[in-house]
Amino acid sequence: MERREFIEKSLAYTGGAFLLNGVSFNTMMAGSLEQTAAISKNENIMVIIQMHGGNDGLNSVIPVSQYSDYYNLRPNIAISDTGQRKFINLDSKLPTNQQVGFHPDMKGFKELYDRGELAILQNVGYENMNGSHFKGRDIWFGGVGASDSIASGWMGRYLQLEYQRTGLIYPDNFPGSEMPFPLGLEFSNEVSLGFNTANTVPAAVSIPNPGTFFDLVSELTGYEDEIKIDPRGLTTPTMKSTLYGKELDWILEIEQGTDKYAKKIQEAYKKGDAIKTSTVYPTRYPLAAPTGSLYNQLANNLQIVSKLISGGCTTKIYLIRIGGFDTHVNQVENYDNSLGHHAALMYHVSASMKAFQDDLKARNIADKVLTVTMSEFGRRAASNTSYGSDHGTVAPLFVTGTKINPSIIGANPNLKKVIENGGNLSDKKEDIIDFKVIFSTILQDWFELETENVAQVFPVLATQAATTSWGEPDIYDKVPLFKKPNGLDTLMQKTIDFMAFPNPAQFQTTISIKVNINQKAKVYVSDSKGNVILHVMDAFLIADTHTYSIDLTSFPKGLYFYTLQTLKFKQTKKLIIT
Repeated sequence: MERREFIEKSLAYTGGAFLLNGVSFNTMMAGSLEQTAAISKNENIMVIIQMHGGNDGLNSVIPVSQYSDYYNLRPNIAISDTGQRKFINLDSKLPTNQQVGFHPDMKGFKELYDRGELAILQNVGYENMNGSHFKGRDIWFGGVGASDSIASGWMGRYLQLEYQRTGLIYPDNFPGSEMPFPLGLEFSNEVSLGFNTANTVPAAVSIPNPGTFFDLVSELTGYEDEIKIDPRGLTTPTMKSTLYGKELDWILEIEQGTDKYAKKIQEAYKKGDAIKTSTVYPTRYPLAAPTGSLYNQLANNLQIVSKLISGGCTTKIYLIRIGGFDTHVNQVENYDNSLGHHAALMYHVSASMKAFQDDLKARNIADKVLTVTMSEFGRRAASNTSYGSDHGTVAPLFVTGTKINPSIIGANPNLKKVIENGGNLSDKKEDIIDFKVIFSTILQDWFELETENVAQVFPVLATQAATTSWGEPDIYDKVPLFKKPNGLDTLMQKTIDFMAFPNPAQFQTTISIKVNINQKAKVYVSDSKGNVILHVMDAFLIADTHTYSIDLTSFPKGLYFYTLQTLKFKQTKKLIIT
């Protein structure tokens, strides 16, 4: 094989990929993305299910108290409130204005909610949502707002931030005993923007399996080309400084790393596969639907993830895509609004996530796995004349896990505002939950990222002033997604209290610390990027109230953070200098 042919074939691929049980994986190969769970603060894992195309949130979670408005907006696709295929009433104990109904094929979600393992977040999106599939996905993966530039992904920035703590160097430590598994795995033929780091493009080559790449390299004729290289494609000392030499060395390093990752992941899969459970994953929608939507690839992917985790894979973030949600035409069957393409999709998502949760519990690993859905936008509240729905704005987001707060978070969409929003649900900041708040909450409360470092993952939040809603987010905003702190956390919060006054402040502020037990503590101030700019105190405090005055005259106006940290307690609050 000639060098040019090899390069052409190699660059036709886009990520370090391989096949496992018939599924193509991508490994996040950039040096900034590799780190083992042992280096992380905990063993927690997040699985993201991307509902590709824009899910119809109103037919997924129906606002029961506004049913007449709901039906009048979409009579040709609305789910009935009567008959055998009526919507599933989720929870009769909820207040009237929070009553919702699930699509009748979302029985899996109903079971998860009833056993305390499902949370529904309403009106999720961002202010002034973009109706383009491509731009919308980039915004979600980029972790930005509608008008912000996008150069990298929030997952990549988070993984890069965690990786920087290790001191490992790419590719010298790639992979190795300290990082035997990649931090990210994507079920796709391409690496999504979400995994791009702040200063690198993922250093990856997409191949169907590692053996194929070995074949490509071993077939190089090398010396027959005008630039002399050996048959393995390895560059000679005189070639090191040329563009071709650098590029080929880079490709070979990635190939070797991908092969090692593939072997480790396949080993973990085999170990997990040897652990047998009674969980049955759904493979086919049992009712009437178009042929293309009958079969369920999501279930197979989730089953693979379950086996990988139980087999010892320490990957931190999995990204799985299920397509088909762009339902402009024939979203439902014209003879029954509860059947059809969208019904099959909601069955696949709901039943698969329920089976996945069952499987995780059977393998005794459910406590460390969180599963989250996302979609670039919802559908319009008003249906079209083709038994479908067009690109819309906000939609519900679903989270499953044993540690979540089983609830409906956020108000139901206000259908009275649809007319003034041109047939769409309102995406004004006072009506929404910004998706960045949700993932910021997950980073802090699930992955234990320090609050002051959130601005490095979501830089658009760093410039936000004090806010009054989840739709106008700053790094301190959180949604009540997880269960209340345990007894020790609660005790520590009762024994420590601190605040800055005045706040906002102009020239001076005083930090007051009240401790009820003797303990060592330190206080420091950080800028909006998380950099510590002032060490206020570091001493052993007796049980009492202690005050520390801070001169702010040399500080530029803006948003800052002050942190109190003890052996078993850490809390950060914001300080605004005007």
